[in-house]
Amino acid sequence: MFDAKELARKAVEAKSKALPTYSNFHVGAALITESGVIYKGANIENSSYGLTICAERTAVFQAILDGERKFEAIAIAGDSEDFLPPCGACRQVLADLCGKDLEVILTNQKGEIKTFRLEELLPFSFGEEFLKP
Repeated sequence: MFDAKELARKAVEAKSKALPTYSNFHVGAALITESGVIYKGANIENSSYGLTICAERTAVFQAILDGERKFEAIAIAGDSEDFLPPCGACRQVLADLCGKDLEVILTNQKGEIKTFRLEELLPFSFGEEFLKP
């Protein structure tokens, strides 16, 4: 079992690696696998805004490249004073690659946390079940 506060702390650490050239809004994520390995990600912006990648997807793609396929939770930290949920694109990627039962831990600048299941943040989602005949 993982420690949600420790995972949130890792997301805050990852936030310092962000490259938010245009928005100046830093986001960090920490994704933990079932085996306990933690992958960190940060948002990286591009002048062609549509090519920007979020922290959550950076962490997930890095884990996938390392051969990981089973995940327990992701923590997300941003520059806002409030809790920062994943954007819609990240919710879809997380649902497809990590599963709808993924625990999503949000942390604010006070170090408080809120926890959700991904399915709560993305109800009635599109998935592979719609692609099979």
